[in-house]
Amino acid sequence: MKLGVICDGISRNLSHTVDVMDEFGLEYAELQFVGDKEVGDHTASEIREIDSLLRDRGKPVSCLSRHIFAGMRGDDKPGGPLHIKHLDALKRVIEMAHIVGSPLVRIMTPKKEQILWGHHGAEQWNVAKGAWDGMLPIIAPAIDVARSEKITLVVETGNGTMVNSNYTGRKLIDDLDAKDVLKLLWDPANNCWCHETAYPDGYDEVKDGYLGHIHIKDVQVDTPRATLEVRPMGEGQLASQFQPMADALKADGYDGVISFESVYHPGNGDFEAGFRQNIERFKAIYA
Repeated sequence: MKLGVICDGISRNLSHTVDVMDEFGLEYAELQFVGDKEVGDHTASEIREIDSLLRDRGKPVSCLSRHIFAGMRGDDKPGGPLHIKHLDALKRVIEMAHIVGSPLVRIMTPKKEQILWGHHGAEQWNVAKGAWDGMLPIIAPAIDVARSEKITLVVETGNGTMVNSNYTGRKLIDDLDAKDVLKLLWDPANNCWCHETAYPDGYDEVKDGYLGHIHIKDVQVDTPRATLEVRPMGEGQLASQFQPMADALKADGYDGVISFESVYHPGNGDFEAGFRQNIERFKAIYA
């Protein structure tokens, strides 16, 4: 399968990251932060430098991953100043995507309300009424932009976002009637927080044309204690699910990119050391 890495998980020095990618035979570069800037904030000359470096080194861009719509709250209205700010950033990222040849641009969703739907009394006493429906007009203009710009968006399953599972990701795509330009960016480790089992449950939600991109890391969540620990790959709660997940992706002909997300460090803040500790295990399972 097509393997890559979220580059700033190794280093924000893109040239150094490409050296490390070559060392470990990784092909696809996912860009989030390069230098001191998030994608969408680089100047035209900086974008040309990024593009030249990656093309010269044979590293196609898999996805541009800015935190579009992340941090918005229920009282941030469609068309309001913060919403317009995010949409303007999205347009800048899409401009960059056309230059560097990225087929995908990531978006997020606003902050999570915990209970969105309910039955037998919960719908009256526990549900955050209108939260889901109120989010749809936040995302809908991005769908219009994607269609006009002929690019595919991927919405990431996040720890603290309205889309925090493959179920809610699929529902968002269906509710917006946007399967043509919106796919799911599946981060099964993030989905652990809401206790969605990656395989088979999460995979079954998205295997029929909803899946666009994948992030891989391993974690241990303790929801009652509001604590998240990133662990070496195979030592967290996804340990038993990575291989069957990979087998299913291969059997079903998944043709997107799988990005290793290097957010583990061995206790000293050195994320490149964490990358080096985990990357061979990642390759052994997903290559």
